[in-house]
Amino acid sequence: MYNALIIGGGAAGLSCALVLGSAKNKSFAKDKRIGIITHQKTSHLQTALFNNVLGLTPETTGISILKSGKKQLTNLYPHVNQIENEKVLELSKSEGIFKIKTNKNTYMAKIVVIAVGYTNLMTIKGLEHHMEPHPRTAIEKNRIWLKNTDHLIEENLYVAGTLAGWRSQFAIASGSGSHVATDILTLWNGGKDTKVHDKVQA
Repeated sequence: MYNALIIGGGAAGLSCALVLGSAKNKSFAKDKRIGIITHQKTSHLQTALFNNVLGLTPETTGISILKSGKKQLTNLYPHVNQIENEKVLELSKSEGIFKIKTNKNTYMAKIVVIAVGYTNLMTIKGLEHHMEPHPRTAIEKNRIWLKNTDHLIEENLYVAGTLAGWRSQFAIASGSGSHVATDILTLWNGGKDTKVHDKVQA
C-alpha cells in the first residue's frame, strides 16, 4: 500500500517525487510510502532541447534530464520507490483506495498523481470520463486534459503537468508537479500549508 503513487516519470512526475521525497525528515511524512512509476516513453522531454530555462545550461537535452532526474531521486531520496519498465493500464477505486494495474503488476495507493503526457494516446482505463480537449492547445493537435480544479480531479486523485491543462513548457510542468506535492504534504500535515526548502548553512 502506497500513501502516494505517481504515474509518469517526466518533468511533472519527477518534480512531484523529488518534493515529496525531500520531506522525509518531517514528522508527518517520515513514515509515508511513496512510489513513482517512471514510464517516460510519452514524455515530450524525449526530443526537447533547452535554451530558455532558468538554471539549466543552454543546449541541455530533455533526454539527459529524464536520466539525471531519476538518478537525483535515487541518490537523494532512495526511500521513494521507482517502478521501472511498467505501463499503467487501468485505475479503479474502491472504498477510498485506488488500484493501479500495470502490464506487469497491481498496486494499491491512498493517493494517486497522474503525470503522463497529454496526447490523445493516453489510454489508462478508468479515466475516460475525466478526459476533455485540452484548453490551451490548438484543437487540431488533439491534445487532452483531465478535468480538474487546482490539480484535483476528485478526492485524493491529482493530475500534474500538461495533462492538468497547462501549456507544454518545462518550467510550467515542473512547477505543476511541485505544486501537487506541496498539496499532498499539506494534506499529510493536517491541512497546515506546507512546503519544503533546503537552506545553505551559515
